[in-house]
Amino acid sequence: MDTTQLLKGVLDMAVLAVIVDDDGYGYDIVRRLRAAGLDEVGDASVYGTLRRLYSAGALSSYVVPSDGGPHRKYYAMNANGRAMLAEQRTNWTHFADTLTQLLNQPQPTVHLRTIGEKS
Repeated sequence: MDTTQLLKGVLDMAVLAVIVDDDGYGYDIVRRLRAAGLDEVGDASVYGTLRRLYSAGALSSYVVPSDGGPHRKYYAMNANGRAMLAEQRTNWTHFADTLTQLLNQPQPTVHLRTIGEKS
């Protein structure tokens, strides 16, 4: 199953979830998502999500100097981000429970007739 479309629908929530307790910079967040099992997540998608969440007021940011390279822009969850994550968590749980119920329903048995067979 191609999970690309699923990932697009939940990337905001996934990004918020990986920085809820520990601020992170772009590539660090990508690594956390991949370590959690979201192997297909793209760098550009995560950076775009971070910019969108920041613009929406869910994240704050700060810059940390780096000895071995360019400064890193860290993102931190603020009160708006925590509220957003709490709402998304509730919505996801309801959605996942509903889908699980649908998938666990017994499926009717379909009997196929062969050509020329009378019913």
